[in-house]
Amino acid sequence: MNDHQDTSLHPRQRVTVFQQQGSGERKIAGVRRYGSDIIELQVLSIDQDLPSIIDDSSAFLPERIDADLVLDFLKHYDLSQDLAERCARQRIPLVVSGKKSLNQWSLTPPT
Repeated sequence: MNDHQDTSLHPRQRVTVFQQQGSGERKIAGVRRYGSDIIELQVLSIDQDLPSIIDDSSAFLPERIDADLVLDFLKHYDLSQDLAERCARQRIPLVVSGKKSLNQWSLTPPT
């Protein structure tokens, strides 16, 4: 942040990252390195082996997400789908990486 910005006028953006088995670590490191003065980062990691079908994601995803933006680096489609639905209900923009858009609320950046 430059010396002329007042942090009380520009609060840090709250970004929550969901990753599975380290799948977002390079991007997380970049955000920490280049955005730590403007971004408050929360990382939720799922590191255990998962079944091929997850009917109830409540054991893996919080019901309430406290963020201005969510980044999805999950590998499991069921978790990504449920995360997209939760973000839509809570009106939190969702960026999904390396996947097709999961709903009208999620955004997929071009690669």
